[in-house]
Amino acid sequence: MADKSDQHARQALDRLDILASHLSNVKAPTGRLTKLSRSLNGRKSIVTGAASGMGRETAKLLADEGVQVAVLDLDHGKVQAVVDEINAVHSGRAKGWVCDVADRNRIKQVCKEVIEAFGGLDILINNAGVSLGGGAFENDDSFESRWDKTLEINISALAIFIRACVPALLKSDAARVVNIASTEHFVTGPANAAYSATKSAVTGLTRAFAVELGKYGNITVNTICPGPIITGMTARISPEQKEAYAKRRVPLRRYADPEEVAQMITNVCLPASSYLHGTTIPVDGGMTIRHT
Repeated sequence: MADKSDQHARQALDRLDILASHLSNVKAPTGRLTKLSRSLNGRKSIVTGAASGMGRETAKLLADEGVQVAVLDLDHGKVQAVVDEINAVHSGRAKGWVCDVADRNRIKQVCKEVIEAFGGLDILINNAGVSLGGGAFENDDSFESRWDKTLEINISALAIFIRACVPALLKSDAARVVNIASTEHFVTGPANAAYSATKSAVTGLTRAFAVELGKYGNITVNTICPGPIITGMTARISPEQKEAYAKRRVPLRRYADPEEVAQMITNVCLPASSYLHGTTIPVDGGMTIRHT
C-alpha cells in the first residue's frame, strides 16, 4: 500500500504545474503592487441593442474607458444619435451599424465589417432582446409567432454573434463575452413564457460556451441578469406598479438606472476579471431575496 501511495504522490507532484497560476512568473508593473490590469483603454467592442437603455449606457461607459465601440441596433437614426453622443466627447471612438439580430446573415456580415474596421475585437456584449408578452393559453393565434421571434432574437442571435466573433477574439489577450439575460431566469410571472424561457436559455448557453472556449485561456463568457431596470422594456408598467413591485421584491426598494447595470457589465470586461468564467451574476438590488 505504501508503494502505491508513493506512486500517487509522485504523480500528484508531476501535475502541480496545473495548479500554478498563470501569473506565477509575472511581475507587477512599475509603480503598482498588483499584476492584473483594470484598464480597458485601446480595446475594441461590439454592443448589440445599443441605441437605448442598458446597451446605450454600456456603449457610453466603454467609450469613457477608452474602448472603441461598435453601436448596433435596428434604427439608423437612433444608432447615429448614440454614435454622435459618444463622438462628441470622445472623437472617433464610436461607429454605428444597423443590424437586425433576427437576421443571421446580417449578423455575420456586420461582425466581419466591425472586425475589419477596428482591426480586431476584444469585447462582445450581447444585449439586444425583446419581451413580447402574451399568455400561452389565451385564445390568441399569435403565440407561436411571438415564441419564434423571441427565441430567434433572445437566444439564437447570441450563438450566431459569438461564433462569428470567436476567430477575432482568439487573437485578443483578454477577450470578453458578456450575455445579458434577466432575473426572469430565477423568478417569473404570468404571460411571459417565451421571455423567461429564453433568458434561462442564455445562462445555459453561457455555461456551455464557457466550457468550449475555456481551453483557449484568453476568452471568458459570463451572464449578467438585470432585475427591474428603468428602460423602454419596463416603460409600459405604471409608476404605481413599479413602486409596489420594488417595495415587495427588491431590498433596495427601487428600480435601477441602466448605467448601474452598465457598470457591472464593464467590470466583467476588465482584463483583471480573468478568472470569472461561466458565471451568472444578478444585478438586481437583491431581487432574488424575498423580503416583507
